[in-house]
Amino acid sequence: MKILFLEPFFGGSHQDFALGFKACSSHDITLETLPARFWKWRMRGAALHFVNKIRDFSFYDAILTTDMMDLTDFKALAGKNLPPVLLYFHENQLSYPLAFDEKRDFHLGFTNMVSAFAANRVVFNSKFHLDEFMGAARALIRLMPDARPGFMMEEIRKKASVIYPGCRFEPGSVTLEERDGAVPLIIWNHRWEHDKNPESFFNALFRLKEMNIPFSLALLGENFEAFPDIFNRARVVLKDEIRVSGYVESREDYLSWLKKGAVVVSTALQENFGISVVEAVRHGCVPLLPQRLSYPEIMPEDLHPRIFYRTETDLVEKLKHILLNVREYKPLQERLSGEMARFSWEIIVKQYDKVLKRL
Repeated sequence: MKILFLEPFFGGSHQDFALGFKACSSHDITLETLPARFWKWRMRGAALHFVNKIRDFSFYDAILTTDMMDLTDFKALAGKNLPPVLLYFHENQLSYPLAFDEKRDFHLGFTNMVSAFAANRVVFNSKFHLDEFMGAARALIRLMPDARPGFMMEEIRKKASVIYPGCRFEPGSVTLEERDGAVPLIIWNHRWEHDKNPESFFNALFRLKEMNIPFSLALLGENFEAFPDIFNRARVVLKDEIRVSGYVESREDYLSWLKKGAVVVSTALQENFGISVVEAVRHGCVPLLPQRLSYPEIMPEDLHPRIFYRTETDLVEKLKHILLNVREYKPLQERLSGEMARFSWEIIVKQYDKVLKRL
């Protein structure tokens, strides 16, 4: 089939998803994008941009777009020959955690709601995300003074499903021999933003340094002109431990750091799937994750007591144990690396292709 993929915010996980799907799908994918900036304006104006750029939508069998699209504007303006539309949610503006100085813009959240209602099919990237969206949407409807459109939620739920995003993995198994057991490397490969809760992460590392626990640190992940001040403090306090700091442009260089890592840590307040964690675990890092968000559903349940923490004190103690006993974790590294292979695009894409064919 001929599939038109419209991505209003072509960057980060949105870009990885679009490129991975295009590369692995059995369908013929045409990708149209806008740069990943001015996200609020993208939600307001992307529909107009795509309607103006693409004159004949009837050429395609289906359209795939994401949560930055105002689908009601798009469907109203695109014409009567529009093929069915699949809406994919990377995140939503109803439950996304705010910075301390931000206020919730309910208009943007409502745009997500009515877009889901207007779509022919809706896909979320985890069960956690679907449940979060539905709960937050119902809460917003209850805030309306009257004429509450509660009927929307039943209709959205009927056409909503969960399909995990694919990950780009190298073929074959992953060797664990490149790691330095003397000074274990901690991986941080998340965005440098407040919703990833870097304060808790660095506070744990500060405590470990005070205990004289040896470790090194790779500070990876996207960072922008403005990022939390804790990163500047960490660069001073942990200057002897940091081996790399900042976004690594080369995919090969990025993977080389993951292959050296002993443990990948998340302290996130918002994570609807966790591609960065899955990538690190696939390449041999032991995950140490908060027992919340999407993490419990993507990690093997029998391993939860070993790889999840509930408090910052628990995080420090479990991270300390991994760092001091890293060689004991090799069987766990090998098992989890194999488990993560199920998220490869070559496997996951079949679910998306099947949904589009049914659509």
